[in-house]
Amino acid sequence: MSTLSDFAVTSVQGDAMPLSSLAGGVTLVVNVASQCGLTPQYAGLEALYRSYRDQGLTVLGCPCNQFGGQEPGTEDSIVQFCSTKFDVTFPLTSKLNVNGDDADALWQWMKSEKPGLLGTTSVKWNFTKFLIGRDGQVIKRFDPTTVPSDMIPDIERALAATSAP
Repeated sequence: MSTLSDFAVTSVQGDAMPLSSLAGGVTLVVNVASQCGLTPQYAGLEALYRSYRDQGLTVLGCPCNQFGGQEPGTEDSIVQFCSTKFDVTFPLTSKLNVNGDDADALWQWMKSEKPGLLGTTSVKWNFTKFLIGRDGQVIKRFDPTTVPSDMIPDIERALAATSAP
């Protein structure tokens, strides 16, 4: 069985980001896009991060251009957009794919752990969210239209849980 700690991504700055650095915390992984109708969710995601990071929550944004070409920019332009438009301070990965043969390994794992409606493993749109507990296991999958504030009860339950030994 895998856990979040078994994976690594590349940060938006191009650095290796082993997710073992998040071990023992709660992580909300989200595929994000700058030109999507759901892009205003960045504000709610940042609010969650600021409210709960001291309790162990990390929001990890994963820019993805697979849905309507809504994340066409470079990593630098993504950082600029996120910081100037939404004052995003949570970590972002480099652009990655969440579906298909070249889907990022982290996303392949999360999708297999918590399939979507009717058992589908593919991500249907930007701002699909996966909540991962302190034990590194996927707790829940949220669809793109779930606004960040609606996830607070699940996040608080995850934060209250203790990590597996």
